Amino acid sequence: MNWDAARYQSGHNYVYQYGADLIGMLAPQPGERILDLGCGTGQLTAEIAKTGATVIGVDRSPEMITEASRQFPAIQFLVADGASFVLDRPVDAIFSNAALHWMKPPQPVAAAMARALKPGGRLVIEFGGKGNVQSVLDAARTVLGNFENPWYYPSVAEYASLLEANGLEVTFAALFPRPTELKPNAGMDDWLRMFATPIFGTREDKIAEAVEYLRPKLCQDGVWRVDYRRLRITARKNN
Repeated sequence: MNWDAARYQSGHNYVYQYGADLIGMLAPQPGERILDLGCGTGQLTAEIAKTGATVIGVDRSPEMITEASRQFPAIQFLVADGASFVLDRPVDAIFSNAALHWMKPPQPVAAAMARALKPGGRLVIEFGGKGNVQSVLDAARTVLGNFENPWYYPSVAEYASLLEANGLEVTFAALFPRPTELKPNAGMDDWLRMFATPIFGTREDKIAEAVEYLRPKLCQDGVWRVDYRRLRITARKNN
C-alpha cells in the first residue's frame, strides 16, 4: 500500500496524537536506545528523542520515511519491514503506536521484536484490537461481498500468548473502546481512501455506498466517529 503522507498529517494526525500518552508508559531515559516500529511521519519518534534517548524510526512505507526524515533530519529513519528488520545491535525498548495491526502475519513480527530487544528490554505497544472498526468491515462486506481483510485485530489473550511464545513476559494488557472523531475536512470517505485502500482500491462508487451504509451508525449531528478499539500492551524480554 502506498501512503499519502501529506493527507495523513493534515487530516488524520489524531492517530499519533492519541499515542502521545503511550510515551509516558514507555518512560524513555537519557542514553537509552529505542526503536519506534511503524513510526509513520515520525512525530512520536521525535517526542521520544526529546527525552535524551537515541531513537530509530522504522516503517515499511518509503513515503512516510521520506516525510519523517524531512521533518526530523537529526533522527535516524529506516525503510524496513516489521517482520524482517535487523538492527546493528539490540535496543533497550521498542515502542509502537497504531502500526502492528498492519503487519501480517503477526508471528514473524513478534519474533523480530523479541530479537531486537536486549535481555530485560521492554516493549510498549498500542494498535487495533478485537472489534476495531467493525462497522467499516461490515460495510465492506455489504457493498463488496468477499474481500481480504488487510488488518490483524487480536484479542488480549491471543496477542499475549503470541508474545509469551517469543520469550516476552506480558506485564500489562488492556482492550478498550476509543470512538474517534474525524476532522471536518476529512470525513468518512476520506478515512476510507486513507486507510482502506487495500479493500476498496479506487472504486469511488463503492466508497460512496459504504459511507451511506455507515452514516446512521457512525455519524451524529454531522460529526463522524469511527468505532476504534485499541489493544495496549507492555512486556519485558526474559533474561
